[in-house]
Amino acid sequence: MEEIKRKKTKIIQIGNKKIGGNLPILVQSMTNTPTRDIKKTVSQIKKLEKAGCEIIRVGIPDIESAKAISEIKKQINIPLVADIHFSSALAKESILQGADKIRINPGNFPKKDLKEIVKLAKERNIPIRVGVNSGSLEKDLLEKYGHSSAKALAESALRNVNLLEKLGFDNIVISAKATDVLRTIEVYEILSQKTNYPLHLGVTEAGGKFTGSIKSAIALGYLLKKGIGDTIRVSLSCDPVEEVKVAFEILKSLELREFGPKIISCPTCARTKIDVVGISKKIEKLTKNFKKPIKIAIMGCVVNGLGEGKEADLAIVGAGKNLAFLMKGGKIFKKLETQKAVNLLEQEIKKLMESQ
Repeated sequence: MEEIKRKKTKIIQIGNKKIGGNLPILVQSMTNTPTRDIKKTVSQIKKLEKAGCEIIRVGIPDIESAKAISEIKKQINIPLVADIHFSSALAKESILQGADKIRINPGNFPKKDLKEIVKLAKERNIPIRVGVNSGSLEKDLLEKYGHSSAKALAESALRNVNLLEKLGFDNIVISAKATDVLRTIEVYEILSQKTNYPLHLGVTEAGGKFTGSIKSAIALGYLLKKGIGDTIRVSLSCDPVEEVKVAFEILKSLELREFGPKIISCPTCARTKIDVVGISKKIEKLTKNFKKPIKIAIMGCVVNGLGEGKEADLAIVGAGKNLAFLMKGGKIFKKLETQKAVNLLEQEIKKLMESQ
C-alpha cells in the first residue's frame, strides 16, 4: 500500500506524550465514571491503559472532580486531559491539580477569566484543546449559516483559537466534531488547510458500538488517508474500552500503527473445510490483550487460504475433511486433523505472547 503522507503539524507536548509532526497518531478515550470517585475512575483508566489508550480525558463538572485530578494522576501512567465547560474556576483548579491538558471553548469565558486560565497554562506549560461541537455553536454563526454546517464549525474553531493567540498562547490542539460523517470530513479538511495546529479527530456522539464504529471508521479513515489528524477518539455509547479497540483497528487498517494482532479470516462459503467462525472467535479471545503486532490468517480452504497464509506469521487453512494445514512464516509446516491444528496454532500464539 502506498505510504500515507501526513501533514506536518506543530508538535505539542501532553504529559509524557508528544503529538503532531510525523509522530504516531495517538488514541484517546474518555471516562464515563464520576471523576470525583477516584477509585472507580482510576479502575476504568487502568482498563483503558491495558487496552492501549494513550491519552485519557475526564469530565470536570464540579470542584470535587477537579480536586480529584492530582490523586488520579498518581495512580495512572498516561496523560490526563480535563474537560471543562463554562467555569473558569474549574479550569484553573484542574491546571493547579496537575492536568496535562485542558479542553475548553475559550469563547465561553469572559476575557479576564480567559487571561487567568492562559496565564496558568503558560506557567505549567500545558496545552489547551479548543473543542467545538455541532451541538453548541455560537448563536451568530447559526444565524449566519442557517445551521451548524462544517463552515460554521470551522469558523467557530478558528475564532476560538484566535482568542488564545491574542493572549500570546499557541500551545494549542483543535477539535471540531459533528455528529455525522460528511460534516466531520468537511470541517477537518477546512481546518487542515487553514491551520498548522495538531487536530484531534472524532465523530461526536456517534452512537452505539455498531453504528458508531461504522460512522467513525468512514470519517476518520477518510481523513487519516488524506494525512489529516494527530490524535483520534471513537465516541461510542458503550464501554470506553471498545472505543480504544475500534480506534486501533482503524489505524491498523491504514497501516498507520502496529498494535496487537491483525486477524485475517474468510467470510466462508460452500468450499469451507474448517469452522472459520468458531476458530476466529477463539483466536480473537486468546489474543485480546496481545500487544505485539502479528498477522494471523484463518482460512476455510486452499483457494485463497494458501496465498493469505504466505503473507501471515501464522495461519490455519482448511485442507479437506477434518484436515487443516498449519502455516508458519509463510510456509506449510504441518498437515493435521483440524482440532490438532487449532491446538497447535494456539500453542504457537501463546509462545509469541510469552515472549512479548
